[in-house]
Amino acid sequence: MIEVRNLSKVFADGTRALSEVSVSIPKGDFVAIIGLSGAGKSTFLRTLNRLVEPTAGEVWVGGVEVTRLSRKELQAFRRKVGFIFQQFNLVQRLTVLDNVLHGRLGYLPTWRGLLGLYREEDTAIALEQIKRVGLQGKERARADQLSGGQQQRVAIARALAQEPELILADEPMASLDPRLSDVILGILKEYNEEKGVTVLVNIHVLELARRYARRILAFNKGRLVFDGPVEALTPEVERLVYAGNLEAL
Repeated sequence: MIEVRNLSKVFADGTRALSEVSVSIPKGDFVAIIGLSGAGKSTFLRTLNRLVEPTAGEVWVGGVEVTRLSRKELQAFRRKVGFIFQQFNLVQRLTVLDNVLHGRLGYLPTWRGLLGLYREEDTAIALEQIKRVGLQGKERARADQLSGGQQQRVAIARALAQEPELILADEPMASLDPRLSDVILGILKEYNEEKGVTVLVNIHVLELARRYARRILAFNKGRLVFDGPVEALTPEVERLVYAGNLEAL
């Protein structure tokens, strides 16, 4: 599903966020990405759909070389990639249903999207995903009337409404309490198992990574320093990842 080859990213201020990262991820995997703040986790995730432009290297997703796509081709590609942000990225004045319907925009002509002229099938898909995340009855509520946990569920429903082949989640539980974090990851895990959709999620709580993921990628100072099954993330490996003792790995 995903093939990353010698991926690097250096920002304009000289910060090296990624350094020659190479990894293969098969279709249907559920991968947790861990590491200290600033380790390169978010940058890695965002290069997979070119929200961040890599400096060097290749990114292949589903047989498509993402790093070579034109703007129009990239727009079509992103239709099949659901991205879930830490801060929800909802339109606060719009209803739950309207926000989730935004996940269908990639399937509509531009003029229909601008006018909000969604098809019946788009509305049916949006309502199905609202129900999946447990917000039935809230379809007409404005986003700014919801709690943080409810807003994140709206963001997930919007991503699922895209009918994605890949879901990228950038620390979606960062502002939520532990109980709600379990809810969010449970929704993603259920969708992963039901649809066979590949999921990559940045997780800052190792207990959650161990509970939900099949595989762990660990970053430190822009380098991929661990790649293996959850069972291989021993306390010793964990200590080395967070201590930054790269040579020991």
